[in-house]
Amino acid sequence: MLILAVGQLSSKLLVYVMLRFYTSVLGTAGYGEMSVIVNACDLLISVVSLSIASGVMRFALDERNNGKMVFSIGINTILSCAVLFLAVIPLIGKIPVLKGYEWMIFIYVELGAIKEVCAIYIRSRQSVALFAIDGIVTTVATVVYNLLLLGVFHFGIVGYIFSIVLGNITSIIFLNVTTKLFMQYKPIGNDRTLRSAMLRYSIPLMPSQIMWWVINVSDTFMVTEIIGAGANGIYSFAYRFPNLAVLAMGIFSQAWRMTAITERNSRTTSNFYSNAFSMMQTVMFIACAGIMLILRPMIMPFFAAEGFQTAYLYVPVLLGAVFFQSMDNFLGSIYEAAQKTTHSMTSSAVGAVCNIVLNVILIQAIGIMGAAVATIISYIIVFIYRVIDTKKYLYMKIYWLKIGVNLTLLTGMALSVTLLEYGVLQNAINSVIFFMVAALNYKSCVQAVRLVMNKKLNKEKKI
Repeated sequence: MLILAVGQLSSKLLVYVMLRFYTSVLGTAGYGEMSVIVNACDLLISVVSLSIASGVMRFALDERNNGKMVFSIGINTILSCAVLFLAVIPLIGKIPVLKGYEWMIFIYVELGAIKEVCAIYIRSRQSVALFAIDGIVTTVATVVYNLLLLGVFHFGIVGYIFSIVLGNITSIIFLNVTTKLFMQYKPIGNDRTLRSAMLRYSIPLMPSQIMWWVINVSDTFMVTEIIGAGANGIYSFAYRFPNLAVLAMGIFSQAWRMTAITERNSRTTSNFYSNAFSMMQTVMFIACAGIMLILRPMIMPFFAAEGFQTAYLYVPVLLGAVFFQSMDNFLGSIYEAAQKTTHSMTSSAVGAVCNIVLNVILIQAIGIMGAAVATIISYIIVFIYRVIDTKKYLYMKIYWLKIGVNLTLLTGMALSVTLLEYGVLQNAINSVIFFMVAALNYKSCVQAVRLVMNKKLNKEKKI
């Protein structure tokens, strides 16, 4: 987790440092249009690759499988699907906001999928440090390309998209040079049984990813269509800061998803999941409170260019959304460990349908805030569904009182941020609530650290 933290924080925080540059260069409308294109590409990566990266991680972690074969099946799946993707590329141009970017999207998606498989394979075979370093290399390279293509050549949205493409190319080259990954690739003669098993595991995750996309980013399309690209630019900008909490959770989640698979047959699985779930909540509660504490005095003055100042109004609601999203993802790991990925798809579908209906109603009624409210409600519905459904596969203790008290405190903080005029009173109230949240979760945080350290020591003793 510490290694992943160094890689994730150093790379992702650099992107946030650049946020003021992006918003200044692109403006609200340009930033909104760029967000829609990037979100569409991220969805297509999962769809076009049949979510094979998840299969690579799941089967590469099992030492009984031939790692080279797992990696080769992952790459070959992407290359095979690329042919089908070529056939539907003209259809992408029928979507107004994506028109004119078809071939750029194709390149972005294919290279993104290959980069994802390469990085996940390296991580799954326990080269976690190299995976973290790759994250830093990719981000630094992307930022350099951004400065060149946006700042020097003024290529706008096209420059931003190609910066990501070039960053992925840099990552692929870096991983191949440092690990000779290309020597593990076998274009023909793959194990058919293993390939079938990987696809049976991965394909149900593809519609699940689509459903998550519907909940998470389809609102950006709907905000653009109903209100305009400028409004979507503000909404997308506001979503950046709740994603800081997702970043904190992501560091834990990356370590957790790997461990969840390998711990599946442990006699202490139930306790392990319960403690890990408690740790996840601790991370998210403190992260959400911390973001709201510094939102008005630090984040908005530093990151918000002209035209983005009202974005703070939507951040507290979106923080609630990412909190439940993180809990949903955690519960989803139970499905993955039990290889019941069709249940993940079903629960995601329920949330996606609710999200679409709520977006149509609420965006027209209350504007940008409607999209945020629709998102949090959808994630809460999925959370309730998965809490009930995952009991079939694993008993996990959930500390409802802890969740209720923390959410009450965070709600008070959210009301302070959105309703009170910025000043000494608001900062004082938010500071008091933040320290209350920190104090309430301190013991759980210490226990979580001890849990991780004890597991590490036990493994070392066994070795």
